[in-house]
Amino acid sequence: MLGHSHSTSGALAWGAAAAAAPITWWTDLLSHQQLTVADIVLGTFTTAGAALLPDLDHPDGTIAHFLGPVSHQFCRLVEKVSGGHRHATHSFFFVALVTAGTWAGAHYWGRWFVLAMMYILFSLAVRALHLCPSGKGIESWGVVVMVSAAGTAASYEFLPANPVWLPVSVGLGTLIHLAGDCLTKEGCPLFWPVPQRFEIPIIRRTGNKFETAFLTPVMAVGAFVLVFMAIKHPH
Repeated sequence: MLGHSHSTSGALAWGAAAAAAPITWWTDLLSHQQLTVADIVLGTFTTAGAALLPDLDHPDGTIAHFLGPVSHQFCRLVEKVSGGHRHATHSFFFVALVTAGTWAGAHYWGRWFVLAMMYILFSLAVRALHLCPSGKGIESWGVVVMVSAAGTAASYEFLPANPVWLPVSVGLGTLIHLAGDCLTKEGCPLFWPVPQRFEIPIIRRTGNKFETAFLTPVMAVGAFVLVFMAIKHPH
């Protein structure tokens, strides 16, 4: 799937979770705190960004340049460590790793880790959702840097030191990415290091008309409706 499709599916998944999950589930998860309107809005963007995290193993993809040369070199490193595109980072192991890592970072390091995560996830979402100029040059990633910094600064006053919904957002985003890639003929090695790939090839070719003209617009509309419903009736 295209990065735009992955990011849109992440927003859809968060909207569905925020709108449909029972109030008791959220209150237990949040230690009896309410899921606020700010949490819902911020979670939409962070889950949209987290839905790109598995593709950090793809240095030739456009998303690899979301922070310019720095992110490109980091993606090259991830590619080498993970065994290439659609290997370790496209597995349940990776979902568990980033979810647990986000929880641990927020729990032990507090606000500065949370703000760093927000910045990275905002950057991924801005790039994938085409909220910046296209291309790989500074005219593109420079805008990503500025928009993401502004978004992170704006979220500062709404974020506690340890927003316990953030690991859920990250885990949900990475998981929905795997679901999307399993709809393509390449599939994903969900139980890596077991090499077997799982696929239901509904999308025969990445970027085909079914994905760009139907699936992604439907997910975008669905995300907007569900997030609106969740905001109207926050848990």
